[in-house]
Amino acid sequence: MLIADHLTLGHRLQGVDLHLAPGTTTAILGPNGAGKSTLLAALAGLLKVGGRIRWQDRDLPRIPFLERGRILAWLGQESGAEFAFSVREVVAQGRFAWGDEDEAAIACAMATLDIEHLADRRVTELSGGERRRVFLARSLATGAPLQLWDEPASNLDVRHALEVYRLAALLAQGGSTVAITLHDIRAAYHFDQVLVLEQGRLVGAGKPHDVLTADLIREVFRVEARFITSLVPELPE
Repeated sequence: MLIADHLTLGHRLQGVDLHLAPGTTTAILGPNGAGKSTLLAALAGLLKVGGRIRWQDRDLPRIPFLERGRILAWLGQESGAEFAFSVREVVAQGRFAWGDEDEAAIACAMATLDIEHLADRRVTELSGGERRRVFLARSLATGAPLQLWDEPASNLDVRHALEVYRLAALLAQGGSTVAITLHDIRAAYHFDQVLVLEQGRLVGAGKPHDVLTADLIREVFRVEARFITSLVPELPE
């Protein structure tokens, strides 16, 4: 269980409380500048914020660095593709906290993200969508029970985006805790719960169909919503 109490960082986060249970997926939504990425980075321990963050009744920022690397995996919006590592080398970086290159974990992650054929390519030569899948595979290779992904489906086509959401669901079925920031409101219906932020405040939390009402979407996103559930793509089998 990941529990955050009264997370505060100026106007970027204003007293956010949340519980992320094992075996669940959470979508974090909100307009640009709402604080989605800030919240996710705070949960990963990348920002110093007011309040408290606990993982299994331990203060997460106090957990030693290497141990924390075995607990959580972080995927940021900017994943650092400046160096010409091979795809396999990038995915293998996910094993740094374990001190070994677990071939099975690396191979499984690459197969899951459909990037085996790219193994020897330089990551700097790939398209944005291909790089995104590579860095997702690196997160997966960690085997961490807490997965925090910031806009993981950016630059991905519809099929690969749905594969990402399916992967999140599969990880949750195995007991992991997965939290993802999204811009696509429709994709949130594939998640167990949603958190909606506006100007650093948590204005909605719960199951997608309960939280994402026409009124909330109008007030937070400034658009009118019409619900046609038949147009929500299904996750691949």
